[in-house]
Amino acid sequence: MIRTLGLAAAVALAATGCGPQKSGAGPASPSSPVAGGSPAASPSTPDDGKAGASSPAASPSQPPSPSSSAPSSSPGVKPIMANGDESDQIRDLQARLRQLKLVSTAPTGFYGSKTTAAVKTFQSQHGLAATGAVDEATWQKVQGLTKKPTEDELRPPTTNEVDAPDPRCMQGRVMCISKESRTLAWMIDGKVVSTMDVRFGSENTPTREGEFQVGWKAKEWTSTIYHTSMPYSMFFSEGQAVHYSSDFAARGYAGASHGCVNVRDKAKLSALFDQVKVGDKVVVYW
Repeated sequence: MIRTLGLAAAVALAATGCGPQKSGAGPASPSSPVAGGSPAASPSTPDDGKAGASSPAASPSQPPSPSSSAPSSSPGVKPIMANGDESDQIRDLQARLRQLKLVSTAPTGFYGSKTTAAVKTFQSQHGLAATGAVDEATWQKVQGLTKKPTEDELRPPTTNEVDAPDPRCMQGRVMCISKESRTLAWMIDGKVVSTMDVRFGSENTPTREGEFQVGWKAKEWTSTIYHTSMPYSMFFSEGQAVHYSSDFAARGYAGASHGCVNVRDKAKLSALFDQVKVGDKVVVYW
């Protein structure tokens, strides 16, 4: 009977379902991996009630139709891009704000606190209502002062600038993972030891946010659902792990994981894997 399954078989049955996805293609499996994906005890810290949530916005804002009339800059005008939204238009906005030297981070397509602050600064500089949200008047002004971003500007190959650490990252040994800047910072007692670019799950298979612990590690691992290689896996939330992704290394942000935190620099992750211990903290945040 199956009742005699050993530990290795039990682990193999755990849904470690983090493999690469093609753009726009969601898996047929549920959005969250099956619970119980580690041979060690589950993390003692809950996921802050955000399991299954990938971004504050349920759907990206749609750009309005071009208007021949001069737009109003009053605060009452409905924004076309605002905090919490996510879209390719926002990626374009962020690249233009970077041209204007109002932001230094690479575009992510998510409208977070840094984009809000940069837009407020731009609006103040040009006599617009400093709401932090982009209305038609702000968007036209930004476009008029910048050039159409190149593909390298929209998705630069260089390493992303690390976001300000979440307060939960300031004590102990922590993998501090920002969804806004798409970075992982390995921190010890509030000091950044190393950083690397990361990507996350799609809307259908989101990477969970919250505070976790590394439950177990595997230098070589293969997804038991998608049968893809997951080198240097460090599992922190059921079947979700930080691991190297050859697909991320090849395609960058054109793809997504099935919920795991993908790293594209294998050498950096190998060094991190040797330093991280079971029980170390993992914080995933916007």
